[in-house]
Amino acid sequence: MRKMTNQWEDLRKQARRLENELDLKLVSFSKLGTSYSSHASDHTPLLGNSSSERMFETMAMEIEQLLAKLTGVNDMMANHSEAINGPSSAMHTLQRHRDILQDYTHEFAKTKSNIVAHREREDLIGSVRRDIDAYKSGSGANSRRTDLYLKENEHLRNSDRLASEAIDIAMATKENLGTQRKIFKNMTTRLNNLANRFPALNSLVRRIKMRKQRDSLIMASVVSICIILILIYWLH
Repeated sequence: MRKMTNQWEDLRKQARRLENELDLKLVSFSKLGTSYSSHASDHTPLLGNSSSERMFETMAMEIEQLLAKLTGVNDMMANHSEAINGPSSAMHTLQRHRDILQDYTHEFAKTKSNIVAHREREDLIGSVRRDIDAYKSGSGANSRRTDLYLKENEHLRNSDRLASEAIDIAMATKENLGTQRKIFKNMTTRLNNLANRFPALNSLVRRIKMRKQRDSLIMASVVSICIILILIYWLH
């Protein structure tokens, strides 16, 4: 049992170390996504060169490897928890590590999808611009086609703006749902606490009533005995 407990503690340390590494990596990855979004809004390429591409691919691969390692550690912790039949605190610790892993996975997937979307949009807009520039440098017969490309470029910008607004609305909705979930959880906890207290109050009230009844019986008995003694003394 001691060996299993030591292994459990070693796994917890590994999980915390991996979580710290993931936190640092995700912060850097999020900064890369933020800077890329700002560059994309200014229409200046960030991931268009090979060094930026390598940076993105390397960071994504490292984060995926850390997530896979943390998933394996959590699975081993679950197996050890079942083997040692640990207390509820062990299950709570395991659930907390699982929640952290889930949050990190969602954050990584969101940031990566945003960067990939911006990169694809930038590639598309860059291709359209190149075509527009090529047609601008051509003869005047291509002016109508150039106008069509310009309108298409404007449509792409409007679509980008609408997609960004939809993402913002979705994130705000997610935060509101999370807040409501916490509120309902607190309400449930309070109701459970009140429900647990009511049996104790009912038991206390019953004991008080029983004590009052016992005191009344004692007083009645004492009064009866006194009356009987007085009658006996008076008759004699």
